[in-house]
Amino acid sequence: RRRAGGGGPTPPLPALGAAGMAAEDEAELSLLECRVCFERYGPGGQRRPRNLPCGHVLCRGCVAALGGPEGRRLECPFCRRACGPAETSDCLPLLQLLEVLGPAGGSVPSALGKSGGAAGPAPAGLGLRLSLGGWGSLVNPTGVAACRRSGRLAVAHDGKKRIHVFGLSGACLQRFGERGDAGNDIKYPLDVTVTWDGHVVVTDGGDRSVKAFDFEGRGVLAVREGFCLPWGLDATPESEVILTDAEAGALYRLTADFKRGQLKKCQMIRSQLVSPRGVAVSQTSGAVVVIEHLKAQGPNSSSTRVKIFSAEMDLISQMDSFGLNLVFPSKICTTAVAFDREGRVIVTDVCSQAVICLGKPEEFPVFNPLISHGLSYPIGLTYTANNSLVVLDSGDHSIKIYSST
Repeated sequence: RRRAGGGGPTPPLPALGAAGMAAEDEAELSLLECRVCFERYGPGGQRRPRNLPCGHVLCRGCVAALGGPEGRRLECPFCRRACGPAETSDCLPLLQLLEVLGPAGGSVPSALGKSGGAAGPAPAGLGLRLSLGGWGSLVNPTGVAACRRSGRLAVAHDGKKRIHVFGLSGACLQRFGERGDAGNDIKYPLDVTVTWDGHVVVTDGGDRSVKAFDFEGRGVLAVREGFCLPWGLDATPESEVILTDAEAGALYRLTADFKRGQLKKCQMIRSQLVSPRGVAVSQTSGAVVVIEHLKAQGPNSSSTRVKIFSAEMDLISQMDSFGLNLVFPSKICTTAVAFDREGRVIVTDVCSQAVICLGKPEEFPVFNPLISHGLSYPIGLTYTANNSLVVLDSGDHSIKIYSST
């Protein structure tokens, strides 16, 4: 089941001559126009840009016209996927871009503070300190988490012992979580987190359960009922667990006394998400960020969306692959997410094989590459107590730890 890596690093943008500038202007004009009526989008009224469920964007007037006078189901004029007018939504990336451009309608590159669409400056000082695992030690790893008290790392993978625990020096301290069908055996781990009170919690896609262990490998709790496909999870400072259910399209908060092995409460806190997988909780503000995997529109296409919620689960901001392409000229497919110590949203991107900072929720999204070389297929992300960045690279079955140099 080894996954193939994404495309190589994005080549540098060539210098733009007169023809290149003309092509850039044409692309910008196309971006800001409805491709049905060819009218320029506006912030309100009939020209307000609307997303169709398929991902294509039309102005509000064209959505109404295609739906007919009775507001019946309409077909996307580009891919022919049917939907109802109520299934459309405001295209926030374009609305934000129009707001930046202002009434005068400045150019896209200048409004974004870029020349020719290049990415913003990368923060300096992150260097690879340690690489752990590798083929034979880890087999198709799927999740990584750090214990914020001890600094130990827990990794979920497809080996005979599903969970490996590494110490600060890189030595493997424990292996537990037998592959099998009995008791607390783990069939197929999808993600892992470590609670503040020192328990390793795993989502098991094999029997659609959530299982908890202490650091000695003793199974303390298994929650097998109520989930369709539990996937991503992260722990709060109160040792609660926030987890996604990819098939149910839901987000849950799980409260338990892990020492006694007692489940107290499992509450759905958000529904109507689209295949949510990766999730992270800010340890300072309590904000929650989720990665949704949207339905592909072709055999080789994929699209993701990053959603940020407040601690009270109010939607703060969201951005999909299309929107991120407005600030970065390469396709982006986010797979893992974390908050750093300052509360910034950090994601992995398997298309550019990179780790990217998208900024704090209130400034989301900025675009600052943190790591752009040396990764094959980054699918896991966490921070240690000393603020080292840990990346799980499924392409070469390793854990890569970066720290300030």
